[in-house]
Amino acid sequence: MERTLKLTIAYDGTAYHGFQRQANALTIQQVLEERLAKIFGHPLKVTGAGRTDAGVHACGQVVSLRTAGRIPLERIPLAARSVLPDDIVVTDAAEAAADFHARYAAKSKIYVYRLYTGAAPDPFLRNYAWHLAAAPDAALMHAAAQHAAGRHDFSAFKAAGGADGSPVRTILAASCRQDGLLTAFSFWGTGFLYHMVRNLVGTLVDVGLGRISEADFAAILASRDRKQAGITAPAQGLYLKQVLY
Repeated sequence: MERTLKLTIAYDGTAYHGFQRQANALTIQQVLEERLAKIFGHPLKVTGAGRTDAGVHACGQVVSLRTAGRIPLERIPLAARSVLPDDIVVTDAAEAAADFHARYAAKSKIYVYRLYTGAAPDPFLRNYAWHLAAAPDAALMHAAAQHAAGRHDFSAFKAAGGADGSPVRTILAASCRQDGLLTAFSFWGTGFLYHMVRNLVGTLVDVGLGRISEADFAAILASRDRKQAGITAPAQGLYLKQVLY
């Protein structure tokens, strides 16, 4: 008798070309499917809640899978440690309804983006934060980020190459907080466009550095024109923090 399982996964995305399986590159999905098959005893198909890009990390990625394996739920995280590399960890395992789908059942996601604003780069943070020698003003960025909250057409922050469909998305909350030399953005939304968070951050940093104003940020959002927005922030600062169901 098959079960549908919901696994929560944390990973360091540095060594991987994103979550989704690719023909000629190592991905999180490939490693999960190949390695976890050893503890479940048969080939697996794993579905992720979010298709994180190359170099992007996750604290709370969720995957669903079907298995005939009888390993008890409470043993799965520990058993997974014996087969997975150190940069991918199963933090929780739960049984789900037969029709549970990690991506389609998700109600919202929280992404976090981190900046490091030391005068010199920190070699220990090079894969986990975007280094900026000049510290942007977190209060200005937080104020501007509030314009992103709500239901909007986010075409100005959509990268080319993403899936077709409506560019309208709903952001439930957005924030920016500074803690010493680290600054963290948080975006809680019901859905995100391709590179949307990284493009928002790139433009908010322009606000924080005084290159554009809060009003300019609002105008860029309203323009629906990607050419008016800022750069795409580097992948290594982005984390899929939580998926909510």
